[in-house]
Amino acid sequence: MAVSTKHSITSALTAPYGRAHCADGFTMIEVMIVVAIVAILAAIALPNYADYIKRGKIIEATTGLSDARTRFEQSFLDNRTYADVAGSCGKIQTAAGAPLKGFDLDCCTTAPTAAAFTCTASGKATEGMSGFTYSIDQANLKRTTGTGAWGVTSATCWILRRDGSCS
Repeated sequence: MAVSTKHSITSALTAPYGRAHCADGFTMIEVMIVVAIVAILAAIALPNYADYIKRGKIIEATTGLSDARTRFEQSFLDNRTYADVAGSCGKIQTAAGAPLKGFDLDCCTTAPTAAAFTCTASGKATEGMSGFTYSIDQANLKRTTGTGAWGVTSATCWILRRDGSCS
């Protein structure tokens, strides 16, 4: 009696109940290795992404401060004073563009005098910028008086990064 080649190959590949011996899915070790790799990548990427978002909001604040300074200088050229001539302080703040998302821009906390002004951008806690404070004055002196959890300040520049680098 001759044995069919087709039958003997098929019977060698199948289990006793007719199922093929193939690996289905992943082992628990393989899954745990993948989870560990993803966790390590997330631990590195998420803080960097959060700093990236903060740096974007800081640029928005420094741009608003620079724009407000330009408008103060335009007002000074027209009036020969930085003082609040005919409510120009309020006009400068509204003309400085759309409200900043992550910061409050204030050029009138300390009333501008004939020869001086100071504009300040203070971070909004609701936007994750609590403790961040930047300022500019008539001499174009840029100051960073607070950077929240970064904990660095500067009396001569705007700090843009966690490492204390300035613009």
